[in-house]
Amino acid sequence: MTDTAPDHTDDAIHEDRLWRDDGWTARVIKNEDDDGWAVEMIKDGEAEPALVGPWTMGRDKKNPKPLDANAFRTLVKTASEVLRRHEQQRHAMLHKNVAVTVRGEDVTVTLDIVPDEDDPYADLKAFDAFGAQLAQVRVSAAFKLTKASAESWVENEYRKP
Repeated sequence: MTDTAPDHTDDAIHEDRLWRDDGWTARVIKNEDDDGWAVEMIKDGEAEPALVGPWTMGRDKKNPKPLDANAFRTLVKTASEVLRRHEQQRHAMLHKNVAVTVRGEDVTVTLDIVPDEDDPYADLKAFDAFGAQLAQVRVSAAFKLTKASAESWVENEYRKP
């Protein structure tokens, strides 16, 4: 007889120190830095917590306060915001653009870094004032997009820098 039971890893758990629901897991853990407690929030499928923060002591001043629905919702909201900010920061690091004017033409130059582990690179692109692509070249992921480097690329008729 084969085991055809469904995978229950996504099932909700609502315990005092472990709460799993809506794609998140909150786990109350011993704070390694002091005598208190901490809570970690882990998004399903992720290896590392999105958020680790202090957790309130219970009334006995020894054990942690139990998790509840309100606390869990607040933790999910906070952890989601942390992930959003990290994603925005990562996007800003990988996608840059500069506007330049060369020979009377407004050109927007973009640099999109592709952080491939084996062969990182970047795409350098130029767009006219209407958003039409004028040129594209592959450059090193270490390429620095500045106003001067963008102007130089445009002035050199989009030859690979």
